[in-house]
Formats: sequence, C-alpha cells, structure tokens
Amino acid sequence: MLSNLFNPIRIGNMISKNRLLMSAMSINFGVDENCCVTDQLVEYFVERAKGGVGMMLVGGGSVHPGGQELPDLPQMYNDECIPALKNMVRRVKVYNTLFGVQLMHGGRQSYLPNKVAPSAIPAPAVVKGEVRALEIEEIKELVSCFGDSAGRCRKAGFDFVELHGAHGYLINQFLAPNANIRTDEYGGSFENRSRFLFEIIENIQAKTGKDFPIGIRINGNDYIENGWELKDTVRLAPLLEKAGIAYLHVSGGVYGSTELTIPSMYTPHGCFVHLAKEVKKHVRIPVITVGRIKYPEHAEEIIREGKADMVAFGRSFLADPYYSEKARKGEFDKIRPCIGCCLGCIHAVLAKEPGSCVVNPGVGREYKLKDQKQPSQSQTILIAGAGPAGLAAARQFILQGHRVRVCEKKDAPGGLLSLAAKAPGRSELNDILNFFRKELDSLGVEIRYNTGLSLDLIHEIQPDHVILATGSMPDMPVIKGLFQTKMNLVTNVDVMSEKEKAGKAVIVLGGGMTGLITADFLADQGKKVVVLNRKKSFAEEMSSNDRYYLRERLKKEKVILYKNVSVRQFTDDGAVFKANGEEITLTGFDTVVISEKQSPIRDAKDLEKKTRAKFHLIGDAKSPRHLMYCISEAEEIAGSI
Repeated sequence: MLSNLFNPIRIGNMISKNRLLMSAMSINFGVDENCCVTDQLVEYFVERAKGGVGMMLVGGGSVHPGGQELPDLPQMYNDECIPALKNMVRRVKVYNTLFGVQLMHGGRQSYLPNKVAPSAIPAPAVVKGEVRALEIEEIKELVSCFGDSAGRCRKAGFDFVELHGAHGYLINQFLAPNANIRTDEYGGSFENRSRFLFEIIENIQAKTGKDFPIGIRINGNDYIENGWELKDTVRLAPLLEKAGIAYLHVSGGVYGSTELTIPSMYTPHGCFVHLAKEVKKHVRIPVITVGRIKYPEHAEEIIREGKADMVAFGRSFLADPYYSEKARKGEFDKIRPCIGCCLGCIHAVLAKEPGSCVVNPGVGREYKLKDQKQPSQSQTILIAGAGPAGLAAARQFILQGHRVRVCEKKDAPGGLLSLAAKAPGRSELNDILNFFRKELDSLGVEIRYNTGLSLDLIHEIQPDHVILATGSMPDMPVIKGLFQTKMNLVTNVDVMSEKEKAGKAVIVLGGGMTGLITADFLADQGKKVVVLNRKKSFAEEMSSNDRYYLRERLKKEKVILYKNVSVRQFTDDGAVFKANGEEITLTGFDTVVISEKQSPIRDAKDLEKKTRAKFHLIGDAKSPRHLMYCISEAEEIAGSI
C-alpha cells in the first residue's frame, strides 16, 4: 500500500531501506556527568531501530562546550565520548538503520550564561541573557570544532552527520540578517553570511574525507521579521549541492517566530512541506521534508507526488518506536499516535527536564523496561472508568497477561478527554482514545457501558484488584452572588457535552486549559466571551507551544481575557471584579460557565471495605491533572501488580 514510502533511496554513498527519517530531537536524557552517552540513550535508539526506521539521528550533538543547547545532551567535542558512541552505534547497526549525529552549536539559543553569536543580539524569545559577538579567531575555532566533531562521529562508526543550520541556532544565526549585523567577511552580503557554513563543510570534508556524507537541516523560512526566507534557501541549495552536501532537510521557524519549529495540534499537517517542494525544484540531491506529518498515508502521498524524497518524523517515533514496521505492514490502527500536545517532549525539554511523551510513558525508560518480566500469576482486574486512564490501564493489564473487565457509567468511552476533543483544533485528542479502544477490541477486553461500579458487579466478577479511573468533575466555587444571579449557571462539562446551551454572551470563570478551550468552543459558535482568570497566568498546564496557538485563536475570536482577577460579586447580568488593580463591571451577559478546579470522583472507594479486592486510584480520580499523568499512572499500576 505504501510502495513509495518503503522504496529504498540512495543518499550520497548510503542506501536507506525506506524513506523514513527519525529526525534529531534534543531529548535531554541519557548522558553522564561528562555528557557521554549511557545505556538510557542507547536503548532509546535501539528500540526505534528495531522498529524499522530507515535513517535516524542523534540530536543535540554539541561541537563545543560553550554551545550546549541543553544540559543533558551528548557531547561531540571530546575524544572521551568516542567509546560510548561506538557502543551505541554497534547496538543500533544490527537493525540495518543508517545512523547519524546532528552537529550543532546553540549560539544565542544556548542554555549557558555566557552566550556567543555572530552579533551581540539576544534571542527574540525563550532563551534570555546577554550575548557576546564572536571574534574572527573564535569563528575559525568553531569551524574547526565542527570538523573535529564530525571526525569523532566517523571514528565512532556513524554513517553520516547532519549540520543543524535551522531553527535559530548558530549556523542559522550567521545566515539570518536579523541575527547577523557584522561588517566583516562573515556579515552583510549573502555570500558573507553563508561563509561560516561553507567553511564548516570544507573543514569536515578535510577531516573525514569527501566520501563521508554530510546532510544539512536548513530553514525554508524563519517566519520572523528580517529573517532567512525561502528565496534565500532556493539560492543556497544549489551551492550546497555543489559543495558536496548529501541531502537537504528543510524545516522552518526560530525561537520567537510566528510559526513554531515544533507546532502543536492546531497546526495543519505538513505545515512545512511547501518549503521542501520548492527547494526540490532547484537540486538533484534528496530533499527531506518535516512538520506535522503524522499519518503514513500522508507521508506516502508526499513522496508519490514528488514534493520530497524522504519524510522526517520526530514526535511520532516518540509516541510509537515501531511506527515504521507497523506502517510497512499496513497496521495503521496499531500505531500509537502523537497528539501534538508538545507537553512531554519540547515543553519538558525547554524546562531542562528529561524529554518524554504524553501517550508513551516508556520514553526514556526503555533500558528499564527491556528486562521487565511478565507476572508469575494472572489476576482478575476490574477497571471502573473508560476514560484515557482506564483504557490505558486495561490495555497494559491485558498485555501483562491478566484478566481484565472494564465498566463505564456512560454510554461511550473517553471521559473528559472526549469533551476536550470537541474544542476547535483539538480533535486529535480523539486519536489516542481511538487507539486504546481499537487495541482493547483486538485484545478482546469487554467494556460494559451504562454500568457504574457496584457491589453486585464486584461480587459477579470477583476481582483481585479494582482500578478506580473514575475521573473528576467541576468544583463549584463560593463567590458572592453566584448562586443568586439571573444568568444561566453551567459548567464547562455541561457546555462541552451539550447537555446545557450557553446564551449569546458568556462569562467563563477559569483561565486554565479547560477554561480557554471552553471559551474557544463558545466563541467559535459566534458568542461573545469574556474569561475571568483568578490566577496569574493562563493555562499553565499546557505546553507553551500548544498554548501559543490557542492564544492566537482567541485573539482572532476576540475573546477578552482578564487575569489576576478578584471577583467582588456576580450580578443579575454580569460581574464586578478587580483585575491588575482596576475595578471593572461587566453587564449584558446571560451565562456563566464554571471552569476552574476539578474534584476527583472517588465515591466507589467506599466499596473497598465490603470486598476482598484491593482498590487503586489513578488519573483524575487520584488527583485532577493533565493527560501525561493519567496514562503514565495507568501503565505503572499495570506493571506493579
């Protein structure tokens, strides 16, 4: 079915068995105190090589200690790193996967305090701190560092290297006019701004030989004022081909750009494909595309229509290491899907925490899970609740060899997540629910709908363990006038489930994720919406990438947002409140939607005293939080029994 995607392709002197590249990701784990790779990173890559990907890149390979993007990324600037890298290559190459390293220097986007860049211009967003302009001698030194690091990669046995010339890092900073205002031979003209890149290529070739393939990840567009643009990439691409570059990996965006380098679920699939398509017209070497390409059918279409020669996936390989093999077999329903939330991956990493994945808690734990043994005795498990936590737990318990039953008091699975998926731009939340549902169907797990947990059900099934994944419900605050107002008083659950209808002018009380997506849901219907947030920040539980796109949507919908709100009282048709020291009166409203705190639903816990079964709380029933905790607790509880 995917004949184009699984055709081999020649890249330089290499042949990839398929057109799938696992792009470099700064995962921020798996190195020791000297930034040499450990078993944690080795097993992370081994698992994905087993999964059948054609090419794979180690992310964040720093060429200089002063250019480290994040604290826990592998170093390539010291010979001491080579033995550990050799071991990793040896373990991966068993699976016929081309294995490379992305070489980079963060420049003004490094996490370190003493940042350097082409010019003393700070990064436009995310990374704060002063920046010092590089001296000519330092530029020459960094050129040599790239070459030395590539030499170490070759000694370690890697098949190729990729230069990170995109996303606002050092090479991109030299290329982009808004980051490079030098007046010497490395600034000003197009030729001067690209000089650093070509000197790096020449240095690598001198130290590794011209037969060692060099790829480059480059922006098709920086999506920022006075940045690098597609016309620049089109001009540069043939020159890179002439210089001996093996492939071009075309991406987009920098820190602070209007299009984010790692877009969330709000962004159209294939958001950067048009950039690769244009670049491909101007070169004969392979062009790789990237950017929210999630479904195998879409990747196949891109290759078939000649828009690119290969397709890069990042987060999809976090979500499912075996993506490639499942796609090759046509087992699309078995692929655990990325939902584009950006929470476990980029959000965690930018917070200098280890990267993970909301839908796959096994990321970073592969080295621990590889030796996990099946339980010696099969037990009967009854799970109350068919939301994401309950479904994930059921799947994991059955895979562990236990007998599993699920009861759900409603007539369909999904819980609150299925309601959140109704908000504009968030329908992909259903993808993980559909994955779990289909998995349980194929595994023969029974779900009894319209059935709450009861003593009769426990006596019927005789479980050894009861897992309460019963979720949470909105908590009603006590505010003067709230229960006396003539406005219709409803909750976000009422509105999103369409149990209750909101009027034409709505006050949403709550500026967390649920409050904002509820506001978006209502504004999308043409309603006037004002959000009163009693906290200092909006939607702190969302990833910054996801929240950015939501906030942009709310601007377009003209939703009015207030934070640091102190509500004096609700009136018959509005509210009186203070926000940032100013007293404001709202009038002419007909509905108040409560969307603040959630309270766990644990009523069924009382049944534990009347049965021999042991009860466990997971997900929102344990404590209302975001999806990452729901799924990770579900898989952990299954592995502990």
